[in-house]
Amino acid sequence: MISFATRQKEAQKKWKALQQSAVPVIYLGTATCGQSAGALKVLDAVKQTLKRKKLKAEIVQVGCIGPCYMEPLMDIRLPGEPRICYSNVTPDAAEKIIESLLIKGNPLAPLAVGHFGDNGHPLTEGIPKFFETPMLKPQTRLVLRNCGLIDPENIDHYLANDGYQGLASALRQKPESVIEIVKEAGLRGRGGAGFPTWRKWEICRGVKADQKYMICNVSEGDPGAFMNRALIESDPHCVIEGLMIGSYAIGASHGYVYINSDYYLAVARLKKAAEQMREYGLLGKNILGSDFDFGLTIKESAGAFVCGEETAQICSIEGRRGMPRSRPPFPAVEGLFGKPTIINNVETLGTLPNILRNGADWYKQFGVKGNHGTKTFSLVGSVRRGGLIEVPLGTKLRQIIYDIGGGSWKKFKGVQTGGPSGGCLSDEFLDIPVEYESMQSAGSIMGSGGMIVLDEDTCVVDLALYFLHFTQKESCGKCSPCRVGTWHMVTILDEITKGQSGPEDLTKLQTLAETAARASLCGLGQTAPNPVLTTLRHFRNEYLEHVQDKYCKSAVCRELVEYIVNPETCNGCQRCKDVCPTDAISGARSELHTIDQLRCIKCKACYEVCRFDPLAGNAIEIKPKRRVS
Repeated sequence: MISFATRQKEAQKKWKALQQSAVPVIYLGTATCGQSAGALKVLDAVKQTLKRKKLKAEIVQVGCIGPCYMEPLMDIRLPGEPRICYSNVTPDAAEKIIESLLIKGNPLAPLAVGHFGDNGHPLTEGIPKFFETPMLKPQTRLVLRNCGLIDPENIDHYLANDGYQGLASALRQKPESVIEIVKEAGLRGRGGAGFPTWRKWEICRGVKADQKYMICNVSEGDPGAFMNRALIESDPHCVIEGLMIGSYAIGASHGYVYINSDYYLAVARLKKAAEQMREYGLLGKNILGSDFDFGLTIKESAGAFVCGEETAQICSIEGRRGMPRSRPPFPAVEGLFGKPTIINNVETLGTLPNILRNGADWYKQFGVKGNHGTKTFSLVGSVRRGGLIEVPLGTKLRQIIYDIGGGSWKKFKGVQTGGPSGGCLSDEFLDIPVEYESMQSAGSIMGSGGMIVLDEDTCVVDLALYFLHFTQKESCGKCSPCRVGTWHMVTILDEITKGQSGPEDLTKLQTLAETAARASLCGLGQTAPNPVLTTLRHFRNEYLEHVQDKYCKSAVCRELVEYIVNPETCNGCQRCKDVCPTDAISGARSELHTIDQLRCIKCKACYEVCRFDPLAGNAIEIKPKRRVS
């Protein structure tokens, strides 16, 4: 068996050879965000161009580096030169860039986003540093330090960048010392609640049992959230290393990664990582020459939202229906198969190698007192620069949305944090720091990291209905407050969006939401009403406009809007007449068209064709109906 030290030296040698390659190296982001934007077509174009032009270059597929709105991202490094990054690359653009840079030595600076080297290179003149661009500069990358920079399917890339040094450090110490380091670092669970990680570990460590388990929770079901998936796709070894550190600390010899089966790429990269670890002796018996034995199971789930809850997840792994149970006993005492079990979030585990490798004092320099470290977010919605970000805890919402995200496309209305279990905050909360306590005091939660920016085109009643409809469908149905309460709340919200409710329904809605929050069995039911409660609290006027005036100023609620033709832009092309299923549109060719409001079923067919057909004039507009009162 080749020793770990030898493996590491060989990995560093290979990494150095890549960095000093005598031929150009082309890096392509092929995580799910990149593939969705067409990265695999770009990859084919790169291969074809190299073959056709008889050029030599090494191709490295990397994960997501963060700015998903720039995907596909392609970087090229010439021998002895800094790596240069290009965004929104198409197959044609890839061919053009390769020909220009590899043959003529012209980097096409106007097309480049940034470079990864030092200033002073003639080749990168006029190109900014990548990590000093507006979206990247305010960020601090600890958990995401390797994302987009290494090949996630190559364990040598991870080893060469201090991979498994955190585990090696942990194994040189007693398990109790590892727990003490995590306690000193102040790491809190990144799954949403912010419970001290060390506390759970200490409880589990103190329970005597012949078998203990550690579970990595990748049941990421929040709409708009993709932090965990992106981290695993881009750096799977850091998560597994964290899982092993935690297992060693609590005395577990087997770990599970519980992951949604539709995370195809993440599952594939996890499995490949596990194979490589077995080959390198990092799974099995006497890991790194210690007495620590560890086995790993990757458990693919059906993706039920409720299985993100600890006890429901344990049921699912055991082969039973995923439903939560009352606690105590807590999983740390009696969990999987009746044995003490710790379930930690992906980001929590991805943070651990950094802490064990660099120490608690190093980690505490990031964040603020009581909220140390960083937090990853998937920044999405009506924001100009969306993607995967990482910021120190204590960063203000305004900095995240405006400095990193570039602000909203239209007038800012609010931000939904914490997914369907979180809350919607208005612009008056833009200057609160992103910390566990401050977010809770504002009525929301940090959650696992979903952050959806809303602008004036978003109707908060419709938004609350969307999230509550999601949690109502995902409810396991075990307890009445959640099962029945969410159903009634969905019904009331639906009637409000149709203009069929009165002011008294807001009181019913509030009462139902507060009751479900207090009486539900598990966290899903207890937090499901949050979108309702926070929108009622911070956007009450919009609710009143719906129930009193039957008016939706965002022109979103279908029954409260009307379709009209703008006489200044209608060119009489008749494309809208052709697609209208109810013959509600009339007008001769080249003359102004009109819409019969009694016949119009608001199917949006005319709006879509008028907006996108090259012959049409984008004249169909959706406007809120006039106020009733």
